[in-house]
Amino acid sequence: MKLSSANINVMVNACRKAAKVIIRDFGEIENLQVSLKGPGDFVTASDKKVETILIEELQKARPKYSILSEEIGKITNDDSFKWIIDPIDGTANFLHGIPHFAISVGLEHDNEIICGIIYDPIKDEMFTAEKGNGSYLNNQRMRVSSRSKLKDCIVFTGGPKFNSKDKDLILNEYNNFSSKVLIPIRKLGSASLDMAYVAAGRCDGFWQRNLNYWDIAAGIILVKEAGGFVTDFTGENEYIQNKTILVTNSNINKEMIEVLK
Repeated sequence: MKLSSANINVMVNACRKAAKVIIRDFGEIENLQVSLKGPGDFVTASDKKVETILIEELQKARPKYSILSEEIGKITNDDSFKWIIDPIDGTANFLHGIPHFAISVGLEHDNEIICGIIYDPIKDEMFTAEKGNGSYLNNQRMRVSSRSKLKDCIVFTGGPKFNSKDKDLILNEYNNFSSKVLIPIRKLGSASLDMAYVAAGRCDGFWQRNLNYWDIAAGIILVKEAGGFVTDFTGENEYIQNKTILVTNSNINKEMIEVLK
């Protein structure tokens, strides 16, 4: 079985078209034009080109939907439906020639994510999910892992940025988790792929502070439809408002919350 609804097909086609730019530019990293967007936060010419293609394709198919995208901000139309776009999640990896980054597109309906795609163009891995219809990796059904003890798990995180006001807190959380797991914590540099990997059972948990909505939107539905949990650090559903997100399989959520306390 695979997902083949009208919305999923629109998203897949948009991602595959935009990916051609990424793949081409990734082969010419040294020629990319790079501008400084903020401390430790770079935006590439590729980011902008990919975003343009995604928006053009999505608007062509769904002209009345609103859009929230990392580079351009918000395009307001029918706010009951909204595309949430991160053209390249893992820009720093991309810039340094590290083949671990993704296009992330979520579709929100009445403030709930109902579809999501995270596409890794270099590995050609398409993670898709739709509310009520499951999560898939290249058309194969995904499930979260079944590990039940945190000490046996692989967990992912990210950050902090060098100027983060929460740097000490984030490093303290990292140290706390390091003392609880046998396998060293992974920091791979792409929050959307971190979430996709939890959905696919490749890792068991992920936590991070200060992510933006476009970083996590598609991953939310991927994890939920794969049987996992998405909460804030206290176990509630305020992860967007609080900018603290905890993503786990169905067994270790409470144990990770205890560590974060």
